[in-house]
Amino acid sequence: MRTKNSDKLPVTSNELKTKGESGDSLPNGKVAFLWDESFLWGLMACKALRADGLPFELMRAEDIRKGALSGRKMLFVPGGWASNKLKALGDNGVDEIRKFVRDGGNYLGFCGGAGLATLDGIGLLPIKRKPTKERVPSFSGRINLTTSEHPLWRGIADPVFHAWWPSQFIIEDQGIQVLASYGAASSDSFSSDLNTGDVADHGSWPEMEQKYRINLDPRRLVNDPAVVGGLFGKGRVILSLIHFDTPDDRNGAAALRNAWDYLAKDSNESQVTSNAKGSNKLQVTSNKLKTKGESGDSLLSSGLEAAISELVALGARNFLWFWRNPMLLQWRRGIRGLEYCTLHVLIREIAGILRADHSFPGATASGLSIENSLDTISKMLLPFLERAKRLLVLERLALQSGHITYERCDDPEIREIRTELFSHSKSYGGQFKILIDEIDMLLYSLLKQQAS
Repeated sequence: MRTKNSDKLPVTSNELKTKGESGDSLPNGKVAFLWDESFLWGLMACKALRADGLPFELMRAEDIRKGALSGRKMLFVPGGWASNKLKALGDNGVDEIRKFVRDGGNYLGFCGGAGLATLDGIGLLPIKRKPTKERVPSFSGRINLTTSEHPLWRGIADPVFHAWWPSQFIIEDQGIQVLASYGAASSDSFSSDLNTGDVADHGSWPEMEQKYRINLDPRRLVNDPAVVGGLFGKGRVILSLIHFDTPDDRNGAAALRNAWDYLAKDSNESQVTSNAKGSNKLQVTSNKLKTKGESGDSLLSSGLEAAISELVALGARNFLWFWRNPMLLQWRRGIRGLEYCTLHVLIREIAGILRADHSFPGATASGLSIENSLDTISKMLLPFLERAKRLLVLERLALQSGHITYERCDDPEIREIRTELFSHSKSYGGQFKILIDEIDMLLYSLLKQQAS
């Protein structure tokens, strides 16, 4: 029987809450939040934590290499490409994390942050990830979990959570505790661009898998580990393929609070509880950005926001994607929806922060010139979007005539533009990677400034 999604979409906001009443019992410095190579997933996690008043301090891989984990209680690593996070950390960063956990620090990783801690990454737990051909690579949405007895699930009676295109674990070591395994997918979830409820009721998964040439049936996930825990030296490690940071997910918020209680507080600290009522707003702090100039609406940020919104609108009216929630698109197989979604959400966030803080040309954030950064982004983004529009229209036509994927297409112009914009790498490359790194640098500086 198909179930209705009871999760209401939150009001879209470009602000985050810097301080919650619940954070008073747990200093920000106790939890380090590794920002590098997280992009959309880093912002999503940042919003979820601040909306629920859970304290943390943003930091870069460079900070970790310099010993910034000293004195912390927990390291949190959000989603993103694990391989790119590993490169950002380098050998010294990896050594610092391993030492931190071995000596008693705790580690919490979501999705890519979980993959980073496996044997394929820094090796905090002796588990591996399934090869892509053996897993369901494109599942997204709500899914039931079968949970074990653990503080992570305190107060959660109906364990339904969100997974967003997760990896899958291979566990052979008996010392690993499976905290939750996958159950049945909700009927409002998707596998690739197929609604799981619709296929279950009116279609055939074997037929769809033959056409799509990948594993699609969400029943292949059932009983696979979704959340695991273990020890590395004296430290606790929890790795989750579930996104507890999904917008407006009550179960996810409860699991986040429980994780902070379990991994981030000392035994003599009071339990972290939240009085936040679902706000995602970053309130203006007393340490405002230094500003000068005219109205914030005339900033380059407004033009950039309109430009990326126009591209998203083009994709929507060509039936290439729609919004699943205010931070995530659902796109058709054969195009790169996540990249465009990431650009839109991060640019929107930057524009919202600047408007809220009345930051004008000449302002600085953590030593970074906002005006110069926006100018650099503009010079890269606007030409990128024009080429992307052409690519999307071509891909729209190609979808009508044959099988294409993000990397395979017979059309030479499509191949040329894809290589130019994204390279041949699925884990971000080409002009997109240069552009998103520049955007990410500005967003990180703004968030750090507001949290200071």
